[in-house]
Amino acid sequence: MLLTIFFCSLLASLLVGILLIRTQHLHAKLSMDHDLGGVQKFHATPTPRIGGVPMLGGLLAGGAVLMWVAPAERALFWGVLLAAAPVFVAGLVEDLTKKVSPLVRLLAAFASAAIALFSVDGVLPGFGVPGLDQLLAMLPLLAMVLTVFAVGGVCHSVNIIDGYNGLMGGVALLAFSAIAYVSLAVQDLPLLALSLSAAAAVLGFLVWNFPRGMIFAGDAGAYLVGFLLAELAVLLVARHPGVVSPWFPLLLLIYPVFETVFSIWRRKKRKAAAGLPDSMHFHQMVYKRLVRWMVGSKEAHQLTRRNSLTAPYLWGVSLFSIMPALLFWKVEWALQLCALLFVAGYVWAYRRLVTFRAPRVLVLRKARPHAKPVLVKHNKAA
Repeated sequence: MLLTIFFCSLLASLLVGILLIRTQHLHAKLSMDHDLGGVQKFHATPTPRIGGVPMLGGLLAGGAVLMWVAPAERALFWGVLLAAAPVFVAGLVEDLTKKVSPLVRLLAAFASAAIALFSVDGVLPGFGVPGLDQLLAMLPLLAMVLTVFAVGGVCHSVNIIDGYNGLMGGVALLAFSAIAYVSLAVQDLPLLALSLSAAAAVLGFLVWNFPRGMIFAGDAGAYLVGFLLAELAVLLVARHPGVVSPWFPLLLLIYPVFETVFSIWRRKKRKAAAGLPDSMHFHQMVYKRLVRWMVGSKEAHQLTRRNSLTAPYLWGVSLFSIMPALLFWKVEWALQLCALLFVAGYVWAYRRLVTFRAPRVLVLRKARPHAKPVLVKHNKAA
């Protein structure tokens, strides 16, 4: 059953994706990302940004198969997809009209999280913090509010890391696989089915997104993936209290979450608006400092190649949190220690990149064939 769900979700995502790519001339006016000069734009040619549609297609196919082979397990699957509707629609409208503000999309993410409170009982029972957990037990409404903000925040953070071909999709695929593993370990079949379907839907999208960037996730795709990651992580803890640590979701998703927190702090320090786009995110520093592939070339295929070479670096960064989360998913003190180590490592690496002190072994270089050599002057001793 599980393999059937996985492959049907993968096939549906692949087919919807190639259909949108092959018919892009019909919907180009609505779906294309023509902005090639923005501070967060690194693609070479106009590209459809409605990759959320094939991902949703994969999920719907997985849900249809589940209804056919195991109708008794369908409630959670369709409850989560129902809750995802507001954030997906808000993102898709933005992809098509470019007129939905970040605040509206964030509110839509909160709305989706609020619906999940009732459709699938998606409420975090605690955060693994002494004192706070006891307070949440006495004040269920507070637990609901904090859960809504946590889920909405993850949605926004996943959208922030959606900057290069394969980046968001690769990180999401690794995280969904980790959730599937823990769901299997605790014998939670509905969560396992949903996480496998989500992983397959993202994989089908990735085939067309990486490395050639033939379609982008867009806001609909990024917010849908962010919501699913956050909600599945919440449900894993909520459905297995005392077994799965609340720190498992935090460590699993700490890369996009801390990227968001760090970006807000960084902008506030410079007295800039917290929501103002800039080109100083960690993945952008990797692109500028480490991926030195044909720097200065204006050829579309070289620009696309450099874009795609960025994502594997960030997949490696995410594995520094995902692997420990997999190993210690029920050992709270180990998860907390690994979270602190990840934050410290992130800040150290970011400082090295910003100050042009990146380890040379990590720099990927390829010079343009006809680039002029750089003359280096040496001062003679007096």
